[in-house]
Amino acid sequence: MRWTADQWGSGFTASVAVTNLGTARTSWALAFTFPGNQQVTNAWNTTVSQSGAAVTARNTSWNGALATGATVTFGLQATYSGVNARPTDLRLDGVNCTISG
Repeated sequence: MRWTADQWGSGFTASVAVTNLGTARTSWALAFTFPGNQQVTNAWNTTVSQSGAAVTARNTSWNGALATGATVTFGLQATYSGVNARPTDLRLDGVNCTISG
């Protein structure tokens, strides 16, 4: 999994690429917890829900199928104050992800 962020004063965008190393799936959900006060304001190629620091990004109608070895990419825009540290506990359908980038 790759997490790449571009940030400015009080906001950032993140590009997220998830590669499925498990069995093929017809839908997916990536859950993670922001370590700070980040708040998602917009997202693309995903449907995002957030409760406090906990975020879940789910497939849309057009990108749910994820074959073994396939990659899905989505993005989000968020606000923050203080430090904008990336999440370290990403889980694809409950399975921990290795993060790079």
